[in-house]
Amino acid sequence: MDESILGKLAQKQGWIGGWTNLSGGAIAVNEPATGERMAEVGLASAADVRRAAKAACQAQRAWAAMPFLERAAIFRRAVTVLEREQEALASWIVRETGGILPKAQFEVGSVINLLHEAAAMLTQPRGLILPSNEGTLSYARRVPHGVVGVISPFNFPFLLSARALLPALATGNAVVLKPDPRTPVSGGLLHALLFAAAGLPVNVLQVLPGEADAGEALVTDPEVTMISFTGSTAVGRRVGELAGKHLKKVALELGGKNSIIILDDADLDAAASCGAFASWMHQGQVCMSAGRHLVHQKVAEEYVKRMSDKAKHLPVGDPHRENVALGPLITAKQVQRVERIVADSVAAGARLHAGGTSKGLYYSPTVLDGVTPSMAVFREEIFGPVVAVTTFASDEEAIQLANDTEYGLSAAIVSKSLMRARNIAERLNVGLVHINDQTVQDDGLMPMGGRGASGNGSRHGGPANWDEFTQWQWVTYKDAPPPYPF
Repeated sequence: MDESILGKLAQKQGWIGGWTNLSGGAIAVNEPATGERMAEVGLASAADVRRAAKAACQAQRAWAAMPFLERAAIFRRAVTVLEREQEALASWIVRETGGILPKAQFEVGSVINLLHEAAAMLTQPRGLILPSNEGTLSYARRVPHGVVGVISPFNFPFLLSARALLPALATGNAVVLKPDPRTPVSGGLLHALLFAAAGLPVNVLQVLPGEADAGEALVTDPEVTMISFTGSTAVGRRVGELAGKHLKKVALELGGKNSIIILDDADLDAAASCGAFASWMHQGQVCMSAGRHLVHQKVAEEYVKRMSDKAKHLPVGDPHRENVALGPLITAKQVQRVERIVADSVAAGARLHAGGTSKGLYYSPTVLDGVTPSMAVFREEIFGPVVAVTTFASDEEAIQLANDTEYGLSAAIVSKSLMRARNIAERLNVGLVHINDQTVQDDGLMPMGGRGASGNGSRHGGPANWDEFTQWQWVTYKDAPPPYPF
């Protein structure tokens, strides 16, 4: 471990041009599965954010002016470091997030892909020649915003920080990254160590673990010209409000109440496999998790039976030390939230077929049916391992149920009739829809994002990165100044 970049993790510090003391004190990094303390990191105050943003602003112009092949080489060196260290870093992610090893390996592998993509962005065209009259050259070029503030969540911290961090850097911005204080190492400090090893110039990336006060300071700081926020809808509304007040571009990727629709012609074994992954992967702590299973009434009983059988046989435990399918939820507060939603829904008439129990931070995979639109489990984002089944009698009813929410992130449809499924998909108010698959999909190479309470229409990934992390500048050249009638 000492040979890994993790061996360079400083205690009780943050990253402003390198390891530095932060004035907010320190915060413990505890393993959710056991409560064991893994590290202590610095906690940023508003003053630390101000200092970091100012330093990032001063470093940004030189970074954007660096020859593009030299910048691309930094991302490629980061790939080499990450590939060498992926086993140690995946193990840390397992322990810090409570996710199983394949989930952590997916995060690391995805970041490797995103690093390759960031390097490739630097050799892509970044402007357009526009129509103009003789004697004039008119073109539009993409220019960086300046300093991008990134606020990332706890659930996929290494990946979801990288999703904004890497294209922001690739397009010439400096970045101030505030990871979730529950996962400050995976969500931020690992990136600082990775890019330090790859040779990123000093102050181009700052990493400040912090609470809400640090987040608000980042959103309102005059040196920060764009905010990328991934997290809950409630906090996203506050971020959007503050960013709008300060006339900043803001990309919001928020919560979801996603539906997987099982039609009456579906292969039920395949449908149950999709549904189980959509609701139980990482204990349901994913914005794209299936919060609703909309199942045709002709096949609902068999579907519930299959899901219940799966729930009763899936092992739950410490993902670092046991071979399990589900690990712990992130905090006791989150366990209490899941317990409240399930209890309220059962009291309102939902039927509990499996699960519904907790032990410490562990919550068993749960199956409910008889769920109606008036119940909490139908309305609220759960962020826990709960399958909630609602039946429908027609395709039209399935569409109405799926759209009966303020959210609009992801959906999935399972059917043997592709045209029937496509007709449904085209009427769903979501940013992502998957036919004959499940709701949790993110490969980093496509535009990812939601609508409504799931986001403000912003997108991360693929061609959308140019739209989000740069702005257009129009430039004209003339042979000589024209005469004007003044």
